[in-house]
Amino acid sequence: MSHSDTIVALATPPGTGAIAIIRVSGPDAITLVSKHFKPVSHKDLTNQNTHTIHLGHIVDANKVLDKVLVSLFKNPNSYTGENVVEISCHGSPYIQQQIIQLFLKAGCRMASAGEFTLRAFLNGKMDLSQAEAVADLIASDSEASHDIAMKQMRGGFSNEIQKLREELLNFASLIELELDFSQEDVEFADRTQFYDLLGRISEVLKKLIDSFAIGNVIKNGIPIAIVGKPNVGKSTLLNALLNEERAIVSNIPGTTRDTVEDLINIGGINFRFIDTAGIRETTDEVEKIGIERTFHKIENAKLILFLFDGLEADLDNLTRIKKKFPSKEVLAICNKVDLLNAEELASLRKTIPNGIYISAKKKEGITLLEDKLSTLVVSGSLQGDETIITNSRHYDALLKSLEEIQKVKEGMDLDLSSDLLAIDIRQALHHLGEITGSVTTDDLLGNIFSNFCIGK
Repeated sequence: MSHSDTIVALATPPGTGAIAIIRVSGPDAITLVSKHFKPVSHKDLTNQNTHTIHLGHIVDANKVLDKVLVSLFKNPNSYTGENVVEISCHGSPYIQQQIIQLFLKAGCRMASAGEFTLRAFLNGKMDLSQAEAVADLIASDSEASHDIAMKQMRGGFSNEIQKLREELLNFASLIELELDFSQEDVEFADRTQFYDLLGRISEVLKKLIDSFAIGNVIKNGIPIAIVGKPNVGKSTLLNALLNEERAIVSNIPGTTRDTVEDLINIGGINFRFIDTAGIRETTDEVEKIGIERTFHKIENAKLILFLFDGLEADLDNLTRIKKKFPSKEVLAICNKVDLLNAEELASLRKTIPNGIYISAKKKEGITLLEDKLSTLVVSGSLQGDETIITNSRHYDALLKSLEEIQKVKEGMDLDLSSDLLAIDIRQALHHLGEITGSVTTDDLLGNIFSNFCIGK
């Protein structure tokens, strides 16, 4: 595929709408569009300033296809770094196709998926991690995922990686220089400073790697398992959170025999709540399978909501869950507080002081629970300037970089020669470079941009 020709594609979603935008990019973009654009001002489009908008008609020979607005962006001051023309036409699918076909006949090529953003990367308008953030931004469906994508697109993550790579590269060049003077047995790289640098790089890499755990669940929805005995109100709680009758509610124990899941946005964060089968001893084979699935869902959950009836604290199962899953956050939720008198409620609060007290049926205390969930998950990391990793490719590259850095540190501890240290340093630099695109392959770029939509 040539990246020096002129491409065209629909930049807005296909289908009928008020308007549609057709994007043309490449060296001949302005010239090709000007041949089929008749501005009402009668000015020559090729002589107009960049970042200007022009009203006129798109014509095919003597046939007027539509009255449009043409936005002009001259290289290098455009999204792709090339000449770009964006045609805002009426949103008829027929009009869209007629205009696109017109420019295909005029010499344009249909853009491949993500090719506009690929050209932006190839022309130095953004690095590879910023380009990937464009796709994340388009796919963002919550405030949290939007904020993460925006931070990455602005270059926060890129700058952090680039700074680490530059510091490591400076020392690497000194290590490489020592190889040219190996017979003189001289050292140009201060080993103490270099060891300190490796320690700092390791800490930053570990912090970024650790952030993937929260970044990944924020991107895909944070799984929350609602567990407890039968008839404590798990399905009622799910319905209260969703504000709809999603799960079947019944007084018959064991009504929920399989997991019921749904996505809820709370405070700009997507939560994936999972209503599970009630935990109890049973001879019903189907219910047993449901209870087994409950424990499987708990293993995959980020948080556990342990729900119990206010009339029966069920401390045994609460303790059992905490012991079985010691690494997970477990929130004790006391339901049906509307059935308790003041004395009973006060006694229960003393028994479980950190519990959250609600009435799922009457939707009391639901807002308090939602606030608690948001606080637990965010823990301030989205409110500050901390970088959060959501991309599995970046995560893999960071792990490999850290592994190579650890090898360098171990080599220094063993007093290995410069040539052996240089091998691992080069590998660390390579993996860091893969993140921002300093190191790329055609296969890597093809895999990344094939996931974009056409027109972006």
